Amino acid sequence: MTVRFKGAALRPVLAEAAANQCRVILVKDQGVYFMAERGERQPDGRRKTIAYAVGCNPHVDAFDDWWELTRAEFGGDDFGEFFDLQERVFTRILHSEDDLEVSATATHLSMQPMPAAPAGH
Repeated sequence: MTVRFKGAALRPVLAEAAANQCRVILVKDQGVYFMAERGERQPDGRRKTIAYAVGCNPHVDAFDDWWELTRAEFGGDDFGEFFDLQERVFTRILHSEDDLEVSATATHLSMQPMPAAPAGH
């Protein structure tokens, strides 16, 4: 099983990380999302620019759906995994129309660019 990040949502996160010369973080807590290590915040303190995985956004997806998908793919524990923006996969996403697929095992995270999914997928 994998989760998909729409390139259109992920590119602003990558651009923010580039502008702030920082890493990107894959977070699993209330959903699964990428954010820049340093970035603009909303008035309530939450990060302004976040890219949620398709189906893993607690603001738009039903609780049971996003919770089960995140647990099935990434387990029950919350985490934050830091990545260097210069990794090839992020450079490709930043300069293409591709989406990003992320999958996990007990010991590894795997990321690969994929042609953008049609709207609604």
